[in-house]
Amino acid sequence: MTVTELVSYEDALAAYDPVMGLEVHVELGTKTKMFCGCSTELGAEPNSQTCPTCLGMPGSLPVVNAIGVESAVKIGLALNCEIAEWCRFARKNYFYPDMPKNFQTSQYDEPIAFNGYLDVQLEDGEIFRVQIERAHMEEDTGKSLHVGGATGRIHGASHSLLDYNRAGIPLIEIVTKPIEGAGARAPEVAKAYVAELRELIKALGVSEARMEQGQMRCDVNLSLRPHGREKFGTRSETKNVNSLRSVERAARYEIQRHAAVLNSGGTIIQETRHFHEEDGSTTSGRVKEEAEDYRYFPEPDLVPIAPARDWVAELGSSLPELPRVRRNRLREQWGVSEHDMQSILNAGAVDLIVATIDAGADAASARKWWMGELARRSNEDGVELASLPITPAQVARVAQLVAAGDLNDKLARQVIEGVLAGEGDPDTVVDKRGLKVVSDEGALGAAVDEAIAGNAAIADKIRGGKVAAVGALVGAVMKTTRGQADAARVKELILQKLGVEG
Repeated sequence: MTVTELVSYEDALAAYDPVMGLEVHVELGTKTKMFCGCSTELGAEPNSQTCPTCLGMPGSLPVVNAIGVESAVKIGLALNCEIAEWCRFARKNYFYPDMPKNFQTSQYDEPIAFNGYLDVQLEDGEIFRVQIERAHMEEDTGKSLHVGGATGRIHGASHSLLDYNRAGIPLIEIVTKPIEGAGARAPEVAKAYVAELRELIKALGVSEARMEQGQMRCDVNLSLRPHGREKFGTRSETKNVNSLRSVERAARYEIQRHAAVLNSGGTIIQETRHFHEEDGSTTSGRVKEEAEDYRYFPEPDLVPIAPARDWVAELGSSLPELPRVRRNRLREQWGVSEHDMQSILNAGAVDLIVATIDAGADAASARKWWMGELARRSNEDGVELASLPITPAQVARVAQLVAAGDLNDKLARQVIEGVLAGEGDPDTVVDKRGLKVVSDEGALGAAVDEAIAGNAAIADKIRGGKVAAVGALVGAVMKTTRGQADAARVKELILQKLGVEG
């Protein structure tokens, strides 16, 4: 059934409870693939990083990547999971052109990590616990490029090209248990969970988890059930959502779409769906298979994995500081409230501020620029803060120029504007635009004299004790100097010349 008009979000939540399941695929940052020695480096010529094993040639045999197993155990431990004493791989059978073996080596009923949880903090500070069903090892598929169509999808394309460089890259799939009880905040919970998981993965050092590059992507499973009913509704699965904002939008859209279908007497089809970034909608992909359709069976060419308990304990003791602990430490160091720290987290600015401080800025200045001018620009442009074309080192340089008195805040904003526009680093923008603060006492003195002479009545008021009126003369000087004077120094000079104590 096609739905052209969505139910409002409020009306959908008035009638139904959303239930979610999130499946996150993380590409591990190993140098070689999961079951062969081919390189995982990005940017190589298509099909140049392949071998008989990852192409599924007869007689080729896989070998498990040890770092991949280690990374899986680290992720499981960080997610408070139990680590299997014995597990094995399975073959997930299906025919797709981007999987040359016609099966995916994965784990089915015996994952390496299971039964965990991750606590996530919502925008108002509430902690929501997401239960983890499993984290298992598998390999990625190749990449299909559909040519000749308007959308880049297979529908309407004249032909397709296949690149198997990515086939066999190590993946960890992290699957939640059904997420219930979030109500209207379900999309927010989904976004917060993926954000926290991304920070955890990066902290472990097992992946850069760059969603825009496909290193981490989320499948959003969603169903609705009428209030008071225990049985879950039929789910849809929105595949390969690749940004935090899109995860939230996909969940919200599917809640409204499901409600519209159900309210009209229709039936939800269990299917995969595609998310469209331009308008936040989803469209049908293919009917979703059940587990039995994949004909799982144990992989006969790989021995089971039995992580030694002392090795697992050693990995657990070596885990780095995890994101929530780190944020609490930084909050105390920076002297900010929990509310302010949550705002920094929501903006995706924690690591940016840390890197800016490391590059030489003080904490207050780093926060000021990322959470002020740069946050404003990211909102205007509809992009994540980290995607802005400015580096923490460049922001630190702007802060240093302000601290040195070479720029005031107004000029600093113009410098940031220039950097974002691709005009060069901060010093280059300052030189090109002629933005340095006028610090020459002679030039400032002349500008002050001119302002006093041109505003005699205001000068008399100041002499008479109405010191607040000095703002008008400061404004006149700033206009003359095109905003390039130090306002505090200008005020001092005006009062000195008028013989008035500040």
